[in-house]
Amino acid sequence: MKDSSEYLKKRAFYDSLLTIYGRKPVLEALEDPSLPVHKLHLASSNRRDQLISRMEALAEERQVEIAHWDRKGLSRISKNSRQDQGVALDLALPHYGTCEAFLRQYKNNSEKKPFELLALDGITNPQNLGMIIRSACAGGMDGIILPRKGCAQIDPLVIKASTGALFKTPILRCETLAKSLADFREAGARVCGLSSHAAMTLAEVSGEMPTIFVLGNETRGVSDTVAEQCNELLRIPMHNDVESLNVAVTAALISFRRQL
Repeated sequence: MKDSSEYLKKRAFYDSLLTIYGRKPVLEALEDPSLPVHKLHLASSNRRDQLISRMEALAEERQVEIAHWDRKGLSRISKNSRQDQGVALDLALPHYGTCEAFLRQYKNNSEKKPFELLALDGITNPQNLGMIIRSACAGGMDGIILPRKGCAQIDPLVIKASTGALFKTPILRCETLAKSLADFREAGARVCGLSSHAAMTLAEVSGEMPTIFVLGNETRGVSDTVAEQCNELLRIPMHNDVESLNVAVTAALISFRRQL
């Protein structure tokens, strides 16, 4: 049986690989020929039932490598032993990377062309995440910052809601959003939060400097630690005493504000 720690060392060099887990999400991904599947991981302790047999058959049909691990090894790969159900799957996303790599590339670029990113703070609804990705892609945003914890993670439901836009949109992962925003600010980026009391409106934001728009949790909004990193506040003018919009709608307005 292979050593998962060795696999993870090699895996670290491929920022474009995304691992999903759970029997239903993995099976749905294998059944979708449009998804770029890289490798199927199975716990050797799995009972060989119809689902596992179906996964193996699909992987062989698509010529996808299958690796077997002990439960501890599989949990290292899935990073969620409670919910992986003994299966995980690597997807190859061409625009999947990290905030660190994005910043490195920006700093090394002599032109320093201004970028615009969406940063997601506690977006937990997979449907919202998928629609945000779709709007950001269609509106020409340069990427989406998605923390590894506290937000909905990319799975077949998110992929479906994005209608394929996930494979065209840079997704930048980070461990802690507040820390990453601080790094972006240090590099000269403006970090914008949304507030109904802000003096500046969304339409007034120019594209002359690197800008990150922070979108908060569907119920609680932006967390305190992330709010501390926002050095500008913006408002979306609203009528008829409407206080707020769905976060995916807000993402669409931000993404298309200069396109219409």
